[in-house]
Amino acid sequence: MRVGNRPKFFLAAIAITALAGCTGVKTSSAPTAAPAAGSGGAPASASAAASEAPPSGQIRYLVEAPENAEDLNPLKEHLKDFEKAYPGVTVKLEAIPLESLRTSLQTQLRGPNSPDVFAWGSGPAYAGALAKAGLLYDLTDAYAKYKWPIYEGAKKQVTFDGKIVGVPGEMETVGIYYNKKIFSDLGISEPKSLADLEAAAQKIKDSGKIPFAAADKEGWEGGHWLSMSLSSRVGGQGILDLLEGRTSWNSPDVIAALSVWQKWNKAGFLPPTPTGVTYDNGNALFYSGKAAMAPTGSWLVNDIEDAPEVKFDVGYIPFPSESGGGIWSVGLGSGPYISAKTKNPTAALAFVNWLVSPEHSRWVVENLKTIPPYPVDTSGLKVSPLFAQVLKNIADVSGGSSDLGANIDVQSTDAFNDAMTNGVQALLTGKKTPEQVAADLDAGYKKGKS
Repeated sequence: MRVGNRPKFFLAAIAITALAGCTGVKTSSAPTAAPAAGSGGAPASASAAASEAPPSGQIRYLVEAPENAEDLNPLKEHLKDFEKAYPGVTVKLEAIPLESLRTSLQTQLRGPNSPDVFAWGSGPAYAGALAKAGLLYDLTDAYAKYKWPIYEGAKKQVTFDGKIVGVPGEMETVGIYYNKKIFSDLGISEPKSLADLEAAAQKIKDSGKIPFAAADKEGWEGGHWLSMSLSSRVGGQGILDLLEGRTSWNSPDVIAALSVWQKWNKAGFLPPTPTGVTYDNGNALFYSGKAAMAPTGSWLVNDIEDAPEVKFDVGYIPFPSESGGGIWSVGLGSGPYISAKTKNPTAALAFVNWLVSPEHSRWVVENLKTIPPYPVDTSGLKVSPLFAQVLKNIADVSGGSSDLGANIDVQSTDAFNDAMTNGVQALLTGKKTPEQVAADLDAGYKKGKS
């Protein structure tokens, strides 16, 4: 997952501090006054409306603040659509910077003035940590009642101890963007194998440009690089075996996947001192044409299309394997959760149900260029060729017929993610070997599962 400056509100998180105290997830039946399944509108029938108290009152919706405050304006306008459907409910939108959100979220959720609904990450290290601490409202009954059509694989990332505690965020892939003009000028075809990619990188370096706009100052970026190189090396089942403990992280395949980035760093395929380059500055190298490729995720599409300096066509491919084209590594961004301490569960559930509605999902795809974790009718929507490609990629892997890897951090614990963040940075600075990092990953995995 990636936190960016896109104008969106299902924003990805970097990490969450381990939460102490396990009181269990708050369990409560879904209030019957919430709207019909995924409708985004009012109650299903007149008789239901007559016999049930409609949602009313105010709910607080907490999101991460974008870098540009004006980027929240489309969401503010869109929330009026919900308030029109539920004239008795008002949504108070609150946005705080990521670092403040990271440090204050658990305190807010424990306090007397908890947000009713908030956006946060999926997976064990994000939603799982909050669920373990008893800070999330149990949505299991809501899923059964409203039949939210969330993809099963995505739903698993918000399911803990048999309880569904949230709606997973937008689906994301990680792969490699490339500047089609630079490739064309240098006579480079789209890489179909790892050898092709390395040959392209060498040719780009020889031309005086940076092959990969790879920046890892924040630390989470390196986990995405490992996700893509490892997924394409071992395949979907191989990644699953690692994540579920059937294969040790201190294995030859993990060492080989780490070695790719060590080798490329030593060869000068990355910017000098990549651990000193911020994610945004790395992307700027790609936008300006100083770097030919950017190893990152599908969330960058919006920024690429908004960057005025991008005057070239962009391609997007999965990280190739030694034997072929490789597979997409898939992860989830942040989605809505209800606080266990919400004072207005009826309105909060109505709001979350609206966030899963077909109308809202089409708005998200067209306006935010993000992809919900459930089927979306995109007919008639205006999207760019690059985003259309990303939509197709997601549709292909979500259909179940394609092999797919994983964005590892989403499905891992804090202890493992710390080992991965620190390990890849140590690899890039020459402080540790791939073998040492793999051993650290294995230790982090065991610590997180203990």
